Amino acid sequence: MPSRLNPYITFDGDARQAMEFYKNVFGGTLTLNTYGEFGQARGGGDNADKIMHAMLETDSGFTLMAGDVPPGMDFSPGTNIAVSVSGEDDAELRGYWGELSGSGTVSVPLEKQMWGDVFGMCTDGFGITWMADISERQA
Repeated sequence: MPSRLNPYITFDGDARQAMEFYKNVFGGTLTLNTYGEFGQARGGGDNADKIMHAMLETDSGFTLMAGDVPPGMDFSPGTNIAVSVSGEDDAELRGYWGELSGSGTVSVPLEKQMWGDVFGMCTDGFGITWMADISERQA
């Protein structure tokens, strides 16, 4: 899979509804993963159905990712969109991460996560939030 660059939007509990709306607008294939599927309920067991990660891929080549606010983090309207860079090329993506995080602030260190990928989040020197996700190469 080649590396991709796309927006990642954070919602305050309505990611499922928003992504279903965007699917109706743009078409394509929508995948939804909940916090409960990964054994992590957002703010308690009653929120296990909140979206940890959603991805809409369209026939036009658009990719939109989203999720509900992670447990323990605050929702802040106006700063709830980031740019995601992801793929399987470890060296390429770590290079991007190094440059983007080098002049900014790391909020999530680039390391192995519970879903199996290496993931990190930072804000660059210009105030833009970036997410890097390195998945294992598929055989």
